[in-house]
Amino acid sequence: FLFVPAVEVKIEVVIPEKERSKEEMSPNGKASPLVYKVNGTARHYHLEEHPIASNPYHNPKDVVEASVCHVKDLENGQMREVDLGCGKALLIKENGEFYATGHKCPHYGAPLVKGVLSKGRVRCPWHGACFNISTGDIEDFPGLDGLPRFQVKIEKERVYIRASKQALQTQRRTKMMAKCISLSNYNLSSTNVLIVGAGAAGLVCAETLRQEGFSDRIVMCTMDRHLPYDRPKLSKSMDSHPEQIALRPKEFFRTYDIEVLTEMQVAAVDIKNKTAVFKDGFKMEYNKLLLATGNTPKALSCKGKEVENVFNIRTPEDANRVVKLATSKNVVIVGASFLGMEVAAYLTERAHSVSVVELEEVPFKKFFGERVGRAVMKMFESNRVKFYMQTEVSELREQEGKLKEVVLKSGKVLRADVCVVGIGAVPATGFLKQSGINIDSKGFIVVNKMMQTNIPGVFAAGDAVTFPLALRNNKKVNVPHWQMAHMHGRVAALNMLAHGMEISTVPYLWTAMFGKSIRYAGHGEGFDDVVIQGDLDELKFVAFYTKSDEVVAVASMNYDPIVSKVAEVLAAGRTIRKRDVE
Repeated sequence: FLFVPAVEVKIEVVIPEKERSKEEMSPNGKASPLVYKVNGTARHYHLEEHPIASNPYHNPKDVVEASVCHVKDLENGQMREVDLGCGKALLIKENGEFYATGHKCPHYGAPLVKGVLSKGRVRCPWHGACFNISTGDIEDFPGLDGLPRFQVKIEKERVYIRASKQALQTQRRTKMMAKCISLSNYNLSSTNVLIVGAGAAGLVCAETLRQEGFSDRIVMCTMDRHLPYDRPKLSKSMDSHPEQIALRPKEFFRTYDIEVLTEMQVAAVDIKNKTAVFKDGFKMEYNKLLLATGNTPKALSCKGKEVENVFNIRTPEDANRVVKLATSKNVVIVGASFLGMEVAAYLTERAHSVSVVELEEVPFKKFFGERVGRAVMKMFESNRVKFYMQTEVSELREQEGKLKEVVLKSGKVLRADVCVVGIGAVPATGFLKQSGINIDSKGFIVVNKMMQTNIPGVFAAGDAVTFPLALRNNKKVNVPHWQMAHMHGRVAALNMLAHGMEISTVPYLWTAMFGKSIRYAGHGEGFDDVVIQGDLDELKFVAFYTKSDEVVAVASMNYDPIVSKVAEVLAAGRTIRKRDVE
């Protein structure tokens, strides 16, 4: 899909069947949390070895072969889901060649047949992850695993696929990784790579290093109690337990010698001596450093802000506690942000009442524009959510220490048993102020296209950075999205290994509310017009965000795979003009 002339965008739009019910479910089975407690000197762990990956075809009983179609059944550029009896595969024809891979996106299980095929890769219709059709490797995120690929042969004009039954069942493939050589020889207080932060950026950095054959020590540290988990789930499915949303099971970290220090906060970085100083005084020397600390939610500054039952959603425990306290009670959400609106949507069926307080006149106005914002607001109102717009909180009132009322500047008093604050966040970079690492006026770590800071050997990634966005003429931007954090981690790892890799990915995000998703690709900051096709009232639309004459971003609801299609066009470096979509 190379270019989008006006007609093509209109014709290529496909409205899907009801496919989304399973979409926001976790892809992971039950993974158990691993908490490396750090007390005294017991900071070092000998990690057992038991490899996860194995050759899918080593057991002949595990192999199935089936004739799936005639060679002429598929045109070039077509994909088809085919059944092999004990599982399905995705059959693809491109440039006269046939390829077969897993048919589900390993991230949340989206059907890839409904995605976008372009130049040797398929892009997921739901969240934009991309997979190479000949290797199965993941090339853009979210998610951590690639697709299994299967052997294709042509005999007497028929197409046959030979596949491992196990791979057909799992529909995911973890890339082979190196391990650490002779871990026992290490000095406890030094590591080759130190990763500060255990979100998507930190984890993908560690995994990429191992995938590329790096066999030296890797230590990740996090203020969290848990191993890396699927943070977007905290506001989308709030009663998930940590082990249900773990990105990798604890055995994975043991197998690939990725050490995780939990509940450990870095208080300072000494770049001259290449040392991180922890809050408890412990010091660790590093050779390469990744700063992936994410951000800290803004708190309310009004009178009574210290009363009980006022939450920022930072951890699975926060989310679980809010659900418990909100059941059959009155909830007030401060801030119609992504987090605030997702929490409001999640709690409507459980709470007695849900109210949203917001300074703007419409939710998401700066991000999605006024018309889309109004359509979303209407959807919430039809689900019993009350909005108090163009006002803010002046006081939180308590009874016996616990929240009882939220007082607004407009004078309105709302009954409230629980309050969730979603008024934005600031980068968690205060500890770097005196470090010599370049930080901008808003507190973001400044990096180049290789995710390098101004200090050699120090890289930064994720929500706490500004980086040059190829899509917007290398303008320095902050893109605090899950997909982008994954890509930052990957690029940082490759450049720690001197690959000279530059970031060029197209931002992609989604939000889920009342079982519906809005997908979004591009970077719409500063858009001056919105071209809408479809029906906003029916919540079946695509919105193109333009600046001057150029489409800079796209959002859609119930219009897959248009956002993935536009993301592919932008990723190819092509410009979509306003006249092409009007």
